[in-house]
Amino acid sequence: MRLLSAGLLLCSFSFTVHGQRLSREACLRQIDSIFGSQQGTFALAFRDLSTGRELFIREHETFHAASTMKTPVLVEIYRQAALGRLKLSDSLTLRNEFTSIADSSTYQLDSADDSETALYRHVGERRTISELVYQMITVSSNFATNLLIDKIGAASIVATMHKMGLDEVHVVRGVEDNKAYQMGLNNTVTAAGLMGLFRLMAERKLVSPAASDSMIGILLDQHYNEIIPAQLPAGVKVAHKTGWIKGIHHDSGIVLLPDGRKYVLVLLSKEVADEKAAISAMAAVSGLIYRYVTQ
Repeated sequence: MRLLSAGLLLCSFSFTVHGQRLSREACLRQIDSIFGSQQGTFALAFRDLSTGRELFIREHETFHAASTMKTPVLVEIYRQAALGRLKLSDSLTLRNEFTSIADSSTYQLDSADDSETALYRHVGERRTISELVYQMITVSSNFATNLLIDKIGAASIVATMHKMGLDEVHVVRGVEDNKAYQMGLNNTVTAAGLMGLFRLMAERKLVSPAASDSMIGILLDQHYNEIIPAQLPAGVKVAHKTGWIKGIHHDSGIVLLPDGRKYVLVLLSKEVADEKAAISAMAAVSGLIYRYVTQ
């Protein structure tokens, strides 16, 4: 399956492979070979913040957000903290009961479907917003995410993304709202939308310089590193958020090079038949882009 069309000839840069520069056409063949070998749909958005060079593949195509939606939640938490609406030191009661946006019925999360399970053993206790934010991002806790969305409101996240010009990042509900999922009421993203968010963060323009730095610090502690960081050398840091559900694997974030340069990379996938192979393919594209930036 060929994924690169004439509209994608933004790949005007070249990579170095085995000491030789690749032409634009060779670059397209490399990416086409990597993604085209997979059954599924892939999107990519890349921007080198030092040079302004970009690469886009299906950048405005909509994907189910999976857990990449947790980065906009993080942003809204910091925005409300900056406005004095909450403090990161405030605490929330751990309660496993949430309201579906489909019909206002209540539902619970199952720890078996969550990547973090310890919180479920402490229902009734309290945790600070700061602790919940850290678990939401670093270990992708669904429980922490839903508690935080209940605190700040999904509508506030939508409004903030709109104000920032990031309408392609759309968070309308918490996680595991199965009734809403069956009705097609889902959180969605595009590669371009997530790239815009991380670009603002990398440029220290998201909420404030201090807030941007703090959010990057949390994202640097990401536990799931199978895609963007997987083929990068030691010393390269990645502040990123992954996301996955059946047939879908994403990664999105900021790559920080030892010499101080930065670039933003978003890799999205859907309708994937072989998930391990798709993860490897996206990791290979990440490695290819790293070699371009550092050649």
